[in-house]
Amino acid sequence: MSVGMVNIFQQAEHPVLPRPTHDERARQEFAKAMKGFVQQGLLPGLGPVLAGRAARAFERAEGRPPADRHDIRRAMVRDLYFQHYAAANRIAQELLWDSVIDTIERELPLLNTRAAELSARSRAPLETDPDFPTPRYVTALDIHCMPGGYAGEVAPGDISTGALYDRGVYLYAMGYMGPLNDDMGRSVVNWLRRRHPDFAPRRILDMGCTVGHSTLPYKEGFPEAEVIGIDVAAPQLRYAHARAAGLGLDVGFLQRNAEATGFPDAHFDLVVSHILLHETSGRAMPAIFRECFRILKPGGIMIHADLPPFDRMDPFAQFILDNETWYNNEPFWGAMRELDQIALARDAGFPEPRFDTAPMAVMEFAAQSADYAEASALVEREFTAGEYAPGGGWEVLFARKPE
Repeated sequence: MSVGMVNIFQQAEHPVLPRPTHDERARQEFAKAMKGFVQQGLLPGLGPVLAGRAARAFERAEGRPPADRHDIRRAMVRDLYFQHYAAANRIAQELLWDSVIDTIERELPLLNTRAAELSARSRAPLETDPDFPTPRYVTALDIHCMPGGYAGEVAPGDISTGALYDRGVYLYAMGYMGPLNDDMGRSVVNWLRRRHPDFAPRRILDMGCTVGHSTLPYKEGFPEAEVIGIDVAAPQLRYAHARAAGLGLDVGFLQRNAEATGFPDAHFDLVVSHILLHETSGRAMPAIFRECFRILKPGGIMIHADLPPFDRMDPFAQFILDNETWYNNEPFWGAMRELDQIALARDAGFPEPRFDTAPMAVMEFAAQSADYAEASALVEREFTAGEYAPGGGWEVLFARKPE
């Protein structure tokens, strides 16, 4: 993958996006470049290290070759090259958040004022509750090493956590989420319109929406629909509501738990999520599937977009992805991918759940550009764990409630 592909887009400005100074931007670009170096410069060496020495050392010690991702981890953690990779990857993750904090602290009074003004103009609701019981699987640690975690609140009513997430996700994705960090939602909307061209939802719910990156494409794709995003984190929702208004879209954001949303039965035509499931516990996931079934109308559609479960990849790819569990404060990352999501969907009442791949919208867009003709091949490439945009698509779990 060329350096040009890593920098397809710069993040698009909007009224509540933190605006760095020259020096702050330089630090942020360095953090993004370091993330790219880890993925493109260090990650490709892990396979040869395993084959060339780590697997052999494991076989000499155990009398057999590594059989699964757990064996591969035991083989690799003692190797200096892997230690170098894992340390650099963790440092890059912490650095990207740190590089944004100075900008937010400097701009926060202005951002809070802008957010309040924009939210007041929106015709869609914003609902938060100071007594909301945020699940412990969200509050127990700083997910993705993000300081304060997704639900952290610096002061009552502020939006700093949302601002940190918005800019931080762009750096983490190295531009692959597109100028509005919305590639997952845009990709799923494109997939849905291709595969189900006659489907015209009138009411859409995005579960675990954070700042609404993936929520807004549904309003753009289905402008006549009522679109609601829910999340357990109030600062994310305040920022999401203001961001949507600043981008000219009336989308509602409510503080609700995906396990028990409080909406009436058969209320939505479409329920979606984007990289939500791996942030929830093994106890929460079945409840979320059951809740999706309950609040969908007959004939309604459920889609959860994420990366593939472990049974759809080889042990080495599993090992690479599982580094998120071990080194990036993602305790449910590996456990979620071991669960049988098809069985969970069936148990919830969906008769024919299935997986499919939604091609990345940003990659398809790049493939149409003369400047990035090489992207056409990348859209069709094989899944490679550890890199951003693996395989050029998002894995979607699709299910439909019986009529």
